[in-house]
Amino acid sequence: MDWPQLNRYRTANAALPDPSPNEHRAVFFGDSITDNWSRKPNTFFPNKPYINRGISGQTTPQMLIRFQQDVVALKPAAVVILAGTNDIAGNTGPSTPAMIEDNFRSMTAIAQANGIKVILASITPAGIYPWRPALNPTPIILEVNQWLKQFAAQQGLIYLDYFTAMADDKGAMKPGLASDGVHPTPEGYAVMAPLAEAAIAQALKP
Repeated sequence: MDWPQLNRYRTANAALPDPSPNEHRAVFFGDSITDNWSRKPNTFFPNKPYINRGISGQTTPQMLIRFQQDVVALKPAAVVILAGTNDIAGNTGPSTPAMIEDNFRSMTAIAQANGIKVILASITPAGIYPWRPALNPTPIILEVNQWLKQFAAQQGLIYLDYFTAMADDKGAMKPGLASDGVHPTPEGYAVMAPLAEAAIAQALKP
């Protein structure tokens, strides 16, 4: 009955040493789009002090519960939070944009209380969810992304805009960047990676 899946990374977290004095550790925290980044044939930032703590299918309330264990306890300098698409899909029940935004606020507050720089990633584009074909997610994605951008500006956070680079003119994923319209292909991650690295560099500027 491990609803937030705290057991997924518990052993790996316990085995992870504290960051070295000059290590600028970053945790990538999210759902399947983050989780799959470390699965072959994708390449997840070789030789970088970046840690993947994505869990497929997760929603922001699940992520909020595991934020202390899977982010704070790892003592990163920065966290990249990519979430919300599964909330919109209703993976753990109905969820409004306000509910999603509250969870982003809470994760941000926990990170800031622990001296962790926050990078809020846009929800990536999707014209349809294969597991919820009757839903039109694009308008809700746009609404939450606009809020994330404004919230980041208000709080002095970094907004990581994957959406603009990956969306077609209708707000769906560009051809070739996702295997099913939602989950990135290696080509999709190749678009995302330099944007993420630039955002981390910006967040960690002295």
